[in-house]
Amino acid sequence: MTATDASRPAAPASSASVPLFADRVLRASGKVLPEHARSHNRSLVLQTLYTNGAQSRADVARETGLTRVTISDLVAELIGEGLVVELGQREDARPGKPATLIDVDRTGFHIVALDLSEHTRFRGAILDLDGTIVAQAEVALDGATGERAVTLVHELLDGLLALTNARVLGIGVGSPGVVEPNGVVRSAPNLGWTDLPLQERLAAAFHLPVHVANDANVAVLAEHASAPGDLILVKVGHGVGAGLIVGGRPVLGAGSAAGEIGHVVVGTDGGPRCACGKDGCLEAWLAVPRLTAELERLGEADAAASAREETLREAGRRLGIVLAPVVGALNLSEVVLSGPAELLDGPLLEATVETLRNRTMAEHHRDLRLRMTAYGQDIVLRGAAVMVLSGQLGVS
Repeated sequence: MTATDASRPAAPASSASVPLFADRVLRASGKVLPEHARSHNRSLVLQTLYTNGAQSRADVARETGLTRVTISDLVAELIGEGLVVELGQREDARPGKPATLIDVDRTGFHIVALDLSEHTRFRGAILDLDGTIVAQAEVALDGATGERAVTLVHELLDGLLALTNARVLGIGVGSPGVVEPNGVVRSAPNLGWTDLPLQERLAAAFHLPVHVANDANVAVLAEHASAPGDLILVKVGHGVGAGLIVGGRPVLGAGSAAGEIGHVVVGTDGGPRCACGKDGCLEAWLAVPRLTAELERLGEADAAASAREETLREAGRRLGIVLAPVVGALNLSEVVLSGPAELLDGPLLEATVETLRNRTMAEHHRDLRLRMTAYGQDIVLRGAAVMVLSGQLGVS
């Protein structure tokens, strides 16, 4: 049963959702056209406070380059909406009246994040505005597809919303499959979803701002928030997908399918049969179920150790072959892997790096770095929180 409005704190007054995966940068900076100025300046003030912490109004004016009158007006509006709070006067030895410090209301809001990408369960979490997970929950998928899977999403959200008494800034959802900027899941075969308006349905049911995007596109937001720059994140699980950020913008592609690298056929030598019917797709080489089954087949005996390592290295080489044109075309300096460390971190990662270096111009990619994510299995949840922060407040 869906929670009612009366049973949860209201969203902030400024909660009209702005699609994150549109043609816009993740962080506000610099000047914009006059018709966009107020919205941009709001985001600029919030980003400054979110990044730098408590500041005076004068500090914010200096940092943003906006006039004190503009800052005073915007801060009054943000305080009225409950997004910014006054913290009291600064302890200052300088002459004159001490300045009053302001900050984003970091304790007044929570974010609800969902990860629908695992094939055995749906996971969810409550996070604060600083990205700390304060509560988690999950529901078993048990092979559910179609409307039954949608019902499980509702049940998970009901359970999570019951765990917080704070105002909810919004709900962020990382879904498998091709997801359009408006939150319509165009195709998620493993869940039996086709043209599902998931964002619209959840917003109508829970009366909160909702943002839905592909799980790999969501995951890359978590990495970008901690280390802004151009990067590609490859998420390896039941399938294989990638999220890409270039020039501060998430890349979706014309059909919202950028990053769907799992069904790129690697090489011309055939390879394992893929679930899609083709031979040699990257997913057939690299997906967790396939790799795990192959390693189990080889066994744990010492004699099988070299065969196990070669299996992982071959998967890494195939990944490097797919990534090399992307890295070369975009001159990326960072590739991040997300998935089980026991499979990806080691021979597989080493073989991927070697292949990338061998297949790209060394002088252009000498600083290329390939690493495992530091966020482990929570990367989609953390990225979903970033998606809500950016979509609702314009900060990350």
